[in-house]
Amino acid sequence: MRQFLRLLARETEGATAVEYGLILALIFLAMVGAVQAFGVTAISMWTTIAENVTGAGKD
Repeated sequence: MRQFLRLLARETEGATAVEYGLILALIFLAMVGAVQAFGVTAISMWTTIAENVTGAGKD
């Protein structure tokens, strides 16, 4: 059992895989946040454009 724990403590490939997984998760979360922020901005922009186009013929 002790030999297994020593081997496990020296093993770095698993730790590297976990680190890459965490980095990918952070990148994914940043991308989701950016897409959501852009979506809100885009909806607001298109709503303003639609209101201006609709109201243009009323003058």
